[in-house]
Amino acid sequence: MAAKKSPARPKPKAAARKKAAKSKPAWKSRPTTVDGYLEGLPPEKRAVIAAGRKLVQANIPQGYAEFMNWGVINWGIPLSEFSNTYNGQPLCYVALGAQKNYSSLYLMGCYGNAKLTAFLKDEFKKAGKKFDMGKSCLRFKSLDDLELESLGKVIGSVTPGQYLEMYKRVKGL
Repeated sequence: MAAKKSPARPKPKAAARKKAAKSKPAWKSRPTTVDGYLEGLPPEKRAVIAAGRKLVQANIPQGYAEFMNWGVINWGIPLSEFSNTYNGQPLCYVALGAQKNYSSLYLMGCYGNAKLTAFLKDEFKKAGKKFDMGKSCLRFKSLDDLELESLGKVIGSVTPGQYLEMYKRVKGL
């Protein structure tokens, strides 16, 4: 005799209402402007992201645009300049965002270039700093966790034209 499956219990209505009533923290929202994004961050996260933004702005080659995408600050090639992207989104070269327990610097130039990643890894090691990076996401809690000079070199190493050519080559365009 087969055992009967008991039907799934519905969530209590009070718990569902309580969950729905919770609002997202400001830093988890998706503002459409960089200023709006920074204003929505808690002060300690805002200070880290603002300092990271200055690092990128001081080193990124001319021609990249700054915009919001994916809920973080992006520097890249807007759709008005190149619209043939695989996902219909602007091409991101560098992005910077606050996560729950850390901040992230997304270096798409490293994603497509193992030599840049190896350079960063070596420079972090020489400086005695922890290198916490996935394919393109460099995680940090404060700017003191980063090796700023080598990051500046990596950020400044690929012009928009070179990045676009690399993208076209990888995508077979």
